[in-house]
Amino acid sequence: MVMDGAVWIREEDDDNTNIPIFVFVFLLLLVISSSICAAHSSETGNSQANNQTFRPEEELKKLKLSPDGDIIDCVLLRHQPAFDHPKLKGKKPLDPPERPNGHNRKGMAAEDFQMWMMSGESCPEGTIPIRRTTEEDMLRASSVASFGKKPTRLVRRDSSSDGHEHAVGYVSGDEYYGAKANINVWAPRVSNQYEFSLSQLWVISGSFGDDLNTIEAGWQVSPELYGDYYPRFFTYWTSDAYQATGCYNLLCSGFVQTNNRIAIGAAISPTSSYGGGQFDISLLVWK
Repeated sequence: MVMDGAVWIREEDDDNTNIPIFVFVFLLLLVISSSICAAHSSETGNSQANNQTFRPEEELKKLKLSPDGDIIDCVLLRHQPAFDHPKLKGKKPLDPPERPNGHNRKGMAAEDFQMWMMSGESCPEGTIPIRRTTEEDMLRASSVASFGKKPTRLVRRDSSSDGHEHAVGYVSGDEYYGAKANINVWAPRVSNQYEFSLSQLWVISGSFGDDLNTIEAGWQVSPELYGDYYPRFFTYWTSDAYQATGCYNLLCSGFVQTNNRIAIGAAISPTSSYGGGQFDISLLVWK
């Protein structure tokens, strides 16, 4: 898929709406680093993992209670929500594509930047970590149909919408096959359940009408969606300007996850502080 449109990086705040993301076939790399003390680790032993016997009936019982109260389930790759889609029924997850030059795993910072991994937990090969949706999560949504989705509204390039303020840096007018951004992670204060704040990478195609097609990834503070005030790694996608397609994270079909160490929707830690340590995530969306 050639993204013949624009590449945007956005920082937003909103007092009564939710925010963006797309993800059908793209590679997303996520790293956290510190300007004071960068964390490094050796590559996990894939050869050792491949020689282990995988017993799903045992592994799937390993529910991980995160310090932030999340329950992280290790779910078989083929059982993730993406394969509920009619066009993916019976399909098997493909191996991740090769990374572009200069973005190999070697030398990358450790992927232990989320709270659920603080005790050294991870999901076994052949599974992915999924944040469990609770009854409380569902009850905070205005309806079951709207849960995990952004409200349908006109998407604008400017910041003159009711209570919705954002700053945007973008490039457009050419063919783009990907984008990368290093985004500083903060824990901004929002005053009530219906406010949110985020910083994200936004790759779009089409006009700002019904054909808007987006891939989005970044961090967000959204008590309406998650029930707390932690900054959380998120993804979103839509192919029709947020009308009928797309959702946050893995809450609907569309995004196939392969990484067993990153939980989409899980809290990020540590975060940056004024006059203190600075921490960022590095995002790469690439065909």
